[in-house]
Amino acid sequence: MPGTRKQLGLALFIAGGLMLSFAGGRYAIGAVRADSARSAWDHAEAREAVAMARSSALHHGRLGPIVAGAAVARIVAPSIGLDAIVLEGVDDDALNAGPGHFPGSAFPGERGNSIISAHRDRHFNRLGDLSVGDTVMTESGTRQTRWVVVSRRVIDKNDPALFKTKDPTLTLTTCWPIRYFGSAPDRLIVTAKEL
Repeated sequence: MPGTRKQLGLALFIAGGLMLSFAGGRYAIGAVRADSARSAWDHAEAREAVAMARSSALHHGRLGPIVAGAAVARIVAPSIGLDAIVLEGVDDDALNAGPGHFPGSAFPGERGNSIISAHRDRHFNRLGDLSVGDTVMTESGTRQTRWVVVSRRVIDKNDPALFKTKDPTLTLTTCWPIRYFGSAPDRLIVTAKEL
């Protein structure tokens, strides 16, 4: 019996260590990818690529797909200390490294609804502190846009929340509640309009 307890304790200790290593590794990989995206953005490679793609779309009437994981925008919300590079896509790899631009939605500042999502325990960990009237800035390609938050709402994870709009709109989403252990059951939707 005492030997079995020791073995069980050792097995649980090893399992806990492995889980902690996995989680730490995911955060480390995300941090490295976020730094890489910021470096690319700061060196204007991402801005130029997006600007050229937009120019091509305006002149040829179509826009080819942007590579998943590419840096496509910068988002700054001073009131909550947010300054992040937005990556194309909302898959696990993109959201591990930074906020993700929902493919097919408008880019920030363009006509239509630009949808940006991030994990509640990473890049949008203070999104719940954003209030109606706060300002958010985005930079995408050659366009810089100032936004004012016009609504905040919490919805059930199965409720429809993302709609097309005619006017430039910025929609920020994350799981809710933000400070919750486990899988968060609802979604926080923050909507902003161009100033």
